[in-house]
Amino acid sequence: MIALGCAGTVRAQTPPPRNGAGETAFSNPANIPDLSQILPAARDAKGVNASLQILVLLTVLTLVPSILVMMTGFPRIMVVFALLRQAVGTPQLPPGQVLLGLSLFITMLVMAPTWHKIQRDVLTPYLDNRMGQEEAFDVTSAYMKDFMYRQIEQAGNDDDVYLFLSYSEDREIPAGETIALEKVPLTVMIPAFMLSELKTAFIMGFRIYLPFLVIDMVIATILLSMGMLMLPPVLISLPFKILLFVLADGWHLVVETLLFSFA
Repeated sequence: MIALGCAGTVRAQTPPPRNGAGETAFSNPANIPDLSQILPAARDAKGVNASLQILVLLTVLTLVPSILVMMTGFPRIMVVFALLRQAVGTPQLPPGQVLLGLSLFITMLVMAPTWHKIQRDVLTPYLDNRMGQEEAFDVTSAYMKDFMYRQIEQAGNDDDVYLFLSYSEDREIPAGETIALEKVPLTVMIPAFMLSELKTAFIMGFRIYLPFLVIDMVIATILLSMGMLMLPPVLISLPFKILLFVLADGWHLVVETLLFSFA
């Protein structure tokens, strides 16, 4: 107790440290760390610009799932694979993660030309401070609208664009009226593109479904003629459908059809 008291007394009587000018270090504002030395971005305009670019990049990354679903060929690919799985009769095989991964890589191949143009004409100039955010957004939107409209035009679903455009402008658009692509907003092009992609995917799925449906009907007719009413036709037709799909190299044909179905 006595030792602690003495130590406390000595500590209390110890004078505060002084600098060379005779002033206490605690009362000298000059000893407070300079934030501009710790954070270069606080005194460098380039650092602030880099921070803003990182913020914009993180914002874009949060929108990637929405962009992938609404503005690429991913919905068509995923819907066709889902219908194929139902047609074969194996609703759980292949697993959803496998089809999702395959769909992502096919989407990357399909969108590669558009993404390369965006990287060359938008992303690189923007990161080099040669293009503003508004101009970068406009050029990117133009490239994406060009891709989406090419798919709509190839599928012959131009009426979807007129549908959403007439609703957004609250007027009836004549059938022969020509509308410039740059005048069609994204709020019109995106839903028209999604509607066209769903229609195209269901048409492709129907064509894939037909041969498997024929096998089911043949097996069901044979079982009915043999009087085997209690035996589920699916139990017999499933091996034949898998065999037909494997012998015809079905996965290669489906993926090839998907790749060349895009304009």
